[in-house]
Amino acid sequence: MSEFTVSGRFQTRGGYQQFERTVTAENEDVAIEHTYADFGSEHGLKRTQVDIEGVTQ
Repeated sequence: MSEFTVSGRFQTRGGYQQFERTVTAENEDVAIEHTYADFGSEHGLKRTQVDIEGVTQ
């Protein structure tokens, strides 16, 4: 398992807000899925409301 930094932006009432999050996952695709799931559970956002701009290891 590696640590990945996922960055992007998510939709808020006033526009978009930037984010950067560190996720432990097997590969980049799993890290992206974890990020979508976290934003869905924490903020009640759908996948279309989260724009992932980059993933680095």
